[in-house]
Amino acid sequence: MRVRGWIAEAVGKPLRATEYEVEPGRSQVLVQVAGCGVCHTDLGYLYDGVPTRHPFPLVLGHEISGTVVETGAGAEHWLGREVVVPAVIPCGECSACRDGRGSICPRQIFPGNDLHGGFASHLVVPAAGLCPVPDLGDAAVNPQGLALDLLSVVADAVSTPFQAIHRSRLAAGDLAIIVGAGGVGGFGIQIAATLGAKVVGIDVDSARLEALEGYGLTLGLDSSAVDFKQLRKAIAGIAEEHDVPTYRWRIFECSGTPAGQATAFGLLRHGGYLGVVGYTPRKVEIRLSNLMALDAVAEGNWGCLPEHYPAIVDLVLTGEIALGPFAERRPLDTINETFEELHAGQLRRRPILIPEG
Repeated sequence: MRVRGWIAEAVGKPLRATEYEVEPGRSQVLVQVAGCGVCHTDLGYLYDGVPTRHPFPLVLGHEISGTVVETGAGAEHWLGREVVVPAVIPCGECSACRDGRGSICPRQIFPGNDLHGGFASHLVVPAAGLCPVPDLGDAAVNPQGLALDLLSVVADAVSTPFQAIHRSRLAAGDLAIIVGAGGVGGFGIQIAATLGAKVVGIDVDSARLEALEGYGLTLGLDSSAVDFKQLRKAIAGIAEEHDVPTYRWRIFECSGTPAGQATAFGLLRHGGYLGVVGYTPRKVEIRLSNLMALDAVAEGNWGCLPEHYPAIVDLVLTGEIALGPFAERRPLDTINETFEELHAGQLRRRPILIPEG
């Protein structure tokens, strides 16, 4: 099939519309894209020179939902299914996958990184790991009437903080501290709240925090308006108010900035936990010995295992995690303007690009 996509040719250069041939091979499917979310990782590839595993030219985009319209041998049962495509697709067969460590599978596929991604009319991906979407026309399953394109942000923006929070063993009555409340961090706040945690959100943009009022945020702190000591004091106050000891603090760094990472590490207390979710290529200076002295834990998180996706889709469809107020749809042919606006920090909601026709 001949498809249309927007290809990245060089760092800093606008994306270009092009046509190319695709065909699913064995155990692969061809997905007609309903929507593809724009992630800051895409910006890192295009503007900051973060290397992709498949060199440019490459079609970016890894937050994808759509419909399987063609299959290769062995994947015929997926034909006609609506799906969310995981941003990280483990092979499911190697020793890492067999040991439950699919996130570090050496044969994993990352659309828009290992192969042409979702800023296109169609893409080819492995069938393994696809998340089937239940019948969206069934009001009992989808009481909010969510459209398939909106579910694209499940792949990464929602699923990545879900896995990080799942790994932390956050529980009801714990304190979740989310550094960076836009995008991934905003959905992290909602996820933490569904577990019954008290949630503190920290961001340099007070408008992001205000947007999350009523969506699980216990306390919002504008780190541009207070110094670090005041920030730490406010968090200690909310912990004392709700009788949460420091070993039940779970901190999640979602900003992907050096300042955010330094803040998150500095907030660690005795027995605390730090989940590193955001990414920056820039270096951060920290005193690593704090982990020893505080008997604390710091853990990275890469994507989300496909096995978690069905539960996440259920949380979205039932409204326990809200997508609509935090996403906006745009035509795919606005991709260059959308990238520029997001890179300049001008967008409040996660853009979802919808292919033409």
